[in-house]
Amino acid sequence: MSPYALAAVLGGAGVLHFVSPGFYEALIPSFLPAPRAWIYGSGVVELVCAALVALPRTRRVGGFASAALLVAVFPGNVWMAYEPGDVPRWVALARLPLQVPLVLWALQVARRAQTD
Repeated sequence: MSPYALAAVLGGAGVLHFVSPGFYEALIPSFLPAPRAWIYGSGVVELVCAALVALPRTRRVGGFASAALLVAVFPGNVWMAYEPGDVPRWVALARLPLQVPLVLWALQVARRAQTD
């Protein structure tokens, strides 16, 4: 799978954190302070990962960083499935299995960058 497509997915998601931060509020557990800071911070990290994946020179690091990010935000997806807020529950539940192929894609990008 294309590293450029992964960069586009990550970049698009990163931009959405700033354009529609309200959508991501359901991902932030209520016990964490300052939800918008978490939303904007993770948006910045997604944009950085997108840039790292897009550039051949940093692709290996970007792929591994992207996989780590996708694993790190998974608890937020679980929280959203448990407490979906204004998001339809089916949307919140559908996000859970999507994380696995995204992590595998990021790892594949990183591993292929090692051999290129």
